[in-house]
Amino acid sequence: MDGWFYVGLVVGLASTIICVVAAVTRKKPNDITLVSLAGVELFILVYAGASLVRLATGEHLAGAGWEFWGYMFTAAALPVAGFYWAMMERTFWSNYVMGAVGVTVVVMMARMAQIWYGLSPAVQHLQPGIGQ
Repeated sequence: MDGWFYVGLVVGLASTIICVVAAVTRKKPNDITLVSLAGVELFILVYAGASLVRLATGEHLAGAGWEFWGYMFTAAALPVAGFYWAMMERTFWSNYVMGAVGVTVVVMMARMAQIWYGLSPAVQHLQPGIGQ
């Protein structure tokens, strides 16, 4: 199993839930929602650094490197864009935008796992030795 994907899943979905609950309760972007978004960004930055280390120590991508890093760059840009949106439009609607960031990053993490291993994270457990 790929631990990075599962950590990203928890961080991304937690951020989405926090932001959507704030939006449904009609709260403006606040410290809690913004920190949840910052958590997604921090995770992506740590994941990017760890990916560089993994590649430098001899691991290989099953797919195209440009595609993996394109997803990584986009996933890192999304929380920044969500934060900018929330600062420009200080209404509860911004929380919906920030909520979309977390779940979008989860989907992108799934695709990055496919590029890294050549399989989706859901079927990795069927292949012994992959992602462990």
